[in-house]
Amino acid sequence: MSSNEFTLDDIRGILRQSAGEPENLPLDGDIAERTFEEIGYDSLARLEACGRIEREYGVSLDAELIQGTSTPAYLIAAVNAQLVAQLAS
Repeated sequence: MSSNEFTLDDIRGILRQSAGEPENLPLDGDIAERTFEEIGYDSLARLEACGRIEREYGVSLDAELIQGTSTPAYLIAAVNAQLVAQLAS
């Protein structure tokens, strides 16, 4: 699945597929600026989600980005920057 934009709804779907629904905070709420830990996803869940993003959107997320990604908004911006770069090349 390749798209011109990666959205909050996209990350919600990928998180649900990767690690299921969190117990402490519903994904349908305002999660963009919350940390993944606050939402209920540990580093393994984040790693799995990033792997899915790479496969489904054809981007390459380096290890530092994956480990340093603290919020869905930050991850969305990083993926969108790569998608824009792909369109420009």
